[in-house]
Amino acid sequence: MINLIFRRAVEGDLAAIVELLADDMLGASREARAPEVDAKYEQAFLDIESDPNQLLCVAEDDGEIVGTFQLTFIPGLSRGGAKRAQIEAVRVSSKRRNENIGEVMFKWAIDRCREQGCVLMQLTTDKQRPDAHRFYDRLGFEPTHIGYKLHL
Repeated sequence: MINLIFRRAVEGDLAAIVELLADDMLGASREARAPEVDAKYEQAFLDIESDPNQLLCVAEDDGEIVGTFQLTFIPGLSRGGAKRAQIEAVRVSSKRRNENIGEVMFKWAIDRCREQGCVLMQLTTDKQRPDAHRFYDRLGFEPTHIGYKLHL
C-alpha cells in the first residue's frame, strides 16, 4: 500500500523537483540536469513561495521525493466570481510509475482545491503525451477546451 506524505516544497527540495521535471520525455530537453540548481530555478521557487495563490507540493514515500506538482488558485469574475485551480508540472519519478502514485497525488490535490473553494480544476497537457491523456480521462477530466500558447 502506498503511504505518501504530501507537503509544501521547501528550498532544499529544489534539486529533487528539477530532477523530476527533467526525468521526462519532454522535460529532458528543456530542464537542467546539473548537480547544482541554476539561479533561475531558485528565483522561480522564491516567487512561487511568496505567492499565497501558489502551492508547490512534493509527495514523499519513506523520505524519498517520488512526485511533484504545482497548484495555482485563480480567483476570477467569470462563473459568478468562482475560483478555479490550475495544476501544472505534474511528475512522478520514472522509477515509481505504474504504482498509482499519480492517482493518489491527484486525489490529494483535488481535495485541496475543494478546500480552497474552487469550482473547477484545470490542466494543460502536451499533445505528445497520450498516456497522460488516458490517465486524465480516467480521473474524470474532460478535454473541453483548446489551449493556445505564445512563446515569448
